[in-house]
Amino acid sequence: MAVPAFGLGTYRLTGQTVIDSVRNALSLGYRAIDTAQVYGNEADIGEAIADSGVPREALYLTTKIWVDNLSPDKLIPSLEESRARLRTDYVDLTLIHWPSPGSAVPLSETLNALVEAKTQGITSEIGVSNFTIALLRQAIEAIGANQIATNQVELSPYMQNRRLADFMQDKGIHLTSYMTLGYGKVLGDAAILKIAEARQAMPAQIVLAWALQQGYSVIPSSTSRAHMASNLKAMDIRLSDDEMAEMAKLDRGERLASPAGLAPVWD
Repeated sequence: MAVPAFGLGTYRLTGQTVIDSVRNALSLGYRAIDTAQVYGNEADIGEAIADSGVPREALYLTTKIWVDNLSPDKLIPSLEESRARLRTDYVDLTLIHWPSPGSAVPLSETLNALVEAKTQGITSEIGVSNFTIALLRQAIEAIGANQIATNQVELSPYMQNRRLADFMQDKGIHLTSYMTLGYGKVLGDAAILKIAEARQAMPAQIVLAWALQQGYSVIPSSTSRAHMASNLKAMDIRLSDDEMAEMAKLDRGERLASPAGLAPVWD
């Protein structure tokens, strides 16, 4: 199954906040939920899903292996724990959250453990997150591009990551965009506001439509039911060539997610 174009992100959402967010999203028609071991909310998400009545086969659940669990002896047991917290027999997509700091765990070992998890049916698909071109080359050499369902990376109008996106397209690797709205920073941009006004749309809808139109998946998070419903409408917007060209001009290489000790040497 291909990575869904639209999903709900859950970064920084925990407890009742994430339970309510997932419940609202599912009731609005969202069917893809993105989480991670380090978010500390897998059990809450599992509770919300269990209470929703939505059939498991209708959902697409993504989680990410934290850097402490990248070694072959820890990866599968940690993923089994994630699966249990999510109250599911399998995860749809499992990603390496960040490359191993200092390459402490050889990438090929982690990737082959992920392949084994897929073989065992614990996860249906595998992929990576925050991988550069150099890291993707290593991953492709280790397991082949066809095994990598997606690379989830920061991408917004202010951080368009074109070299990486072009490389991934050339290799047939799907791109999932996180922080597509740039923590809300891009929503006040004059060019985006102008397009939104002309279309009687919300700025967030324009930005999400821009990403979707390039073939990327998006996973915006929200605690507001109204915002979630509004974001979904981005799928109905098709920007003109001129509008896409205006959006392309906004790139300034402004990266917001580059944690010390985790971030690789970016492209």
